[in-house]
Amino acid sequence: MPDKEKLNNEGYLDPTAYAALKNISRDEKIESKATFLLSVLKYIMRESGFEPVGHIVLRHKKTGKVFR
Repeated sequence: MPDKEKLNNEGYLDPTAYAALKNISRDEKIESKATFLLSVLKYIMRESGFEPVGHIVLRHKKTGKVFR
């Protein structure tokens, strides 16, 4: 029996929708991590007596997605 997440509303296996939702979930996790990392970096700069002069840009190694 397949996992419940892989089934559509009628109970049929729907691997395309499952894969799409899985990718969205992964992207949301990566974006959340990037947001947290940027806030930590800004905190460290402020506490060290520095301030960012320009944009901080991050690129996720696996996906190549850029965060500003």
